[in-house]
Amino acid sequence: MARSYKPQGYSSVSAYVVAEGAQGVIDFLIESFDARQTRRYDMPDGSIMHAEVRIDDTVVMIADGGTDNPAFPIWLHVYVPDVDASYRRALDAGGLPVEEPKQREGDPDRRGGVKDPAGNTWWIATQVS
Repeated sequence: MARSYKPQGYSSVSAYVVAEGAQGVIDFLIESFDARQTRRYDMPDGSIMHAEVRIDDTVVMIADGGTDNPAFPIWLHVYVPDVDASYRRALDAGGLPVEEPKQREGDPDRRGGVKDPAGNTWWIATQVS
């Protein structure tokens, strides 16, 4: 059998979050979305050079920002079984509210938004119709 060009279980595209306080983002994702940390490589100073967490069927890559790779906030979108419960968990995990979950006319998703401790916005949604 031919060797795969990507690790088993990975999608072809992964988000890469570069954050000030990458560990805080990882902790937030574990508490909010039951993420599992699958890989981690630390720098000699203890900062995170590269880490990976799996949320359901998706790998999110995370690193601490620095001089060569500055941190910057991004937006991410995640589907969950219950947007309202996940939104509450994200707030309990230290997230800041961006928008309470709601369904807009013509949109099959109920969606809300939360900022993680590094300022990244996570749009959380459940398809309801």
